[in-house]
Amino acid sequence: MKALLSIKPEFADKILSGDKRYEFRKVLFKRNVDTIVIYATMPVGKIIGEFKVEDILQDKPASLWDRTKEYSGITQDFFNQYFKGKSKAFAIQVKSPSRYREPFDLKKLLPHGVPPQSFCYLN
Repeated sequence: MKALLSIKPEFADKILSGDKRYEFRKVLFKRNVDTIVIYATMPVGKIIGEFKVEDILQDKPASLWDRTKEYSGITQDFFNQYFKGKSKAFAIQVKSPSRYREPFDLKKLLPHGVPPQSFCYLN
């Protein structure tokens, strides 16, 4: 199954270039997802690529940071702010990132054209 994730453009670019090998989330899928489709949020506002899910890590935030910091693509301050007050953190390990030749409009995948707050499943 595929899931569409809303990701800030700077982080989406780092994922697709291979510099960011983990995408961090506070909440994760309830279904088995093997492919992530990337919606780069505004000002891009387009579907720009995808990647395979290598693994999903779950841990206390501090432990997860220690395991993923080398290829996190973010600062420790950003990570700490994102997971502030949380006892659980998730990291989606990126495999085979692929940038689409032509980015496309969200309405091609979601007729209502409204990006998901965090993620949504795709058929």
